[in-house]
Amino acid sequence: MTLDREQVLRSAAALLTHKSTATMDEVAKAAGIGRATLHRHFAGRDALVKALENLGIQEFEAALDASALDEGRAEDGLRRFVAAVEPSAGLLSFLVTENQLFEGDQVNEGWSRLDARVAAFFRRGQERGEFRIDLTPAWLTEALYGLIGTGAWAVQVGRVAPKDFQYMIVELLIGGVRRSVEQ
Repeated sequence: MTLDREQVLRSAAALLTHKSTATMDEVAKAAGIGRATLHRHFAGRDALVKALENLGIQEFEAALDASALDEGRAEDGLRRFVAAVEPSAGLLSFLVTENQLFEGDQVNEGWSRLDARVAAFFRRGQERGEFRIDLTPAWLTEALYGLIGTGAWAVQVGRVAPKDFQYMIVELLIGGVRRSVEQ
């Protein structure tokens, strides 16, 4: 029987987004495989988290590609992006709080690529006069990540209805980032 690595990663992501302290035994059980099988493919939790990181970066990039941020108004691009990233929001929430991914010299360059793309989007919105210019694109990028992660967590624990995920994030961010014509 061939192991479906992506299915194992998705099962691990689903578990870890709900219980970030889950053991490898719990991950194996959630994936429907034995612990020994899991360890043959992922030497330990660090290796598993690194594989999840690659999956998360891949999914985030796909959401950026699908959202066509350069087309139309910046606000509309943001709405498309939040809709596109929603299926991966729980995994991204787990990843951005996983300290081992951001310590030391071995930070995955995929994060820098993502940061650059999202910051460029906010910068274009500023240059077009749609977004306020007193907040840096780097800060707006971090705020967006924070809202996505917090929104995913709020949905997972039942504090927010899943149907409200996109609305809450976009409306809060747009309300804070939109450039006011009143000066």
